[in-house]
Amino acid sequence: MQISTKFTIAVHILMAAKFFEGKQKITSQFLAGSIGSNPVIIRNIMLQLQEAGIIEVKRGPGGITIDRPLSEITYLDIYKAVETKSGDDLFRFHENPNQMCPVGKNIHKALDASLNQIQSAFEADLASHTMQDVYDNIEAAQEAD
Repeated sequence: MQISTKFTIAVHILMAAKFFEGKQKITSQFLAGSIGSNPVIIRNIMLQLQEAGIIEVKRGPGGITIDRPLSEITYLDIYKAVETKSGDDLFRFHENPNQMCPVGKNIHKALDASLNQIQSAFEADLASHTMQDVYDNIEAAQEAD
């Protein structure tokens, strides 16, 4: 499994919005320069973050603001906001195992519990990390420079 770059771009967007808050208008053009990406991609991710209630986007040169404290925004919130299939199970099952085959007939029984446990652990781990943690790491790295 691989999570797309949308996750780390979304985190970058939030970190830049916090870091440059009150110093710079946070527009998709500005963020694209920081991230090294196309402004259209940035706008699409910003829209997903807005739909999830994480940021507020003001059209034109208005920029973005973060809607709640960084300590209340988890990796899981970001994951659910920007990963297009995040509502799905992590592991997708092939749809038609042969019920006449002893393996095909029992594959769900053999795997479902452990795969659900893995997904629960993954989501719990994502929920244990916040955007405040990331911001604190950025500040520490900035001080070390």
